[in-house]
Amino acid sequence: MNDVVSLQQSLQQHGYIAEQSLAATLLLMTEMGRPLLLEGEAGVGKTEIAKVTARMYATRLIRLQCYEGLDAHSALYEWNYQRQLLAIKLLENDDRPASEKERDIFSERYLLKRPLLEAITTTPAPILLIDEIDRADEAFEAYLMELLSDFQISIPELGTICAVERPIVILTSNGTRELSDALRRRCLYQYVDYPTFEKELLIVETRVPDVSAKLARQVVEFVQALRQLDLQKRPGVAETLDWASALLRLGVSTIDEGGIERIMDSLSALVKTREDRASLTRHTVERVAAAC
Repeated sequence: MNDVVSLQQSLQQHGYIAEQSLAATLLLMTEMGRPLLLEGEAGVGKTEIAKVTARMYATRLIRLQCYEGLDAHSALYEWNYQRQLLAIKLLENDDRPASEKERDIFSERYLLKRPLLEAITTTPAPILLIDEIDRADEAFEAYLMELLSDFQISIPELGTICAVERPIVILTSNGTRELSDALRRRCLYQYVDYPTFEKELLIVETRVPDVSAKLARQVVEFVQALRQLDLQKRPGVAETLDWASALLRLGVSTIDEGGIERIMDSLSALVKTREDRASLTRHTVERVAAAC
């Protein structure tokens, strides 16, 4: 338990407020050497966990942003064809055997490392963030499982490259598609939800220290009330922090003193779709603000 509490305190010192369950899972991730799957809606701070963990362990963060159509070469490695073509031209008058020339052309100096290869060849062990794995297709997910099992990559021209040090792997998912049971079995799991009022208030006070105690409470109350509305994109923690900063820049010390005009002027920091902005009429904002 003491180790978990210490980790919570260290995370907070680096700007992240973590519940005991999350701190315990992060501790197990490093102790057991298992990948960690973080699942939850967009904006709840999953990516930030990886960033803060990298800062806490003073190591490099290597990020693979997943997307539809992501293939192994984009995630692993590519050859620098332009430099290879130039090298072939320069080797035209080289009298060495063709096999030696080929070894030159397909050597590591012509290899462009993409995130997965970079992660297993970096020391000290980095944090490998595989962000939004649910956006990649099932074929890439299957390929990824092999890498996570053995932490090695086979490159036909070079052979097998094994991890110098096994990276700490964090995967995130927004739940846009169901992940395979096989991937889930290989990972520790943590669901990251929107923060409670008390946690979000502490986040605002930690990350925006200039905000007054009253304004911090009002900001969090307002944002948490917005999340109960039928919005296309509910504001995440990043939007809460942005809005608190925006209100400060507009000279607002409390919402009631700033008035509805200042709230309406600052909604660009809080609401991020045209439809949601249109739905937040002055009447709606007044009603929500009155409850804060």
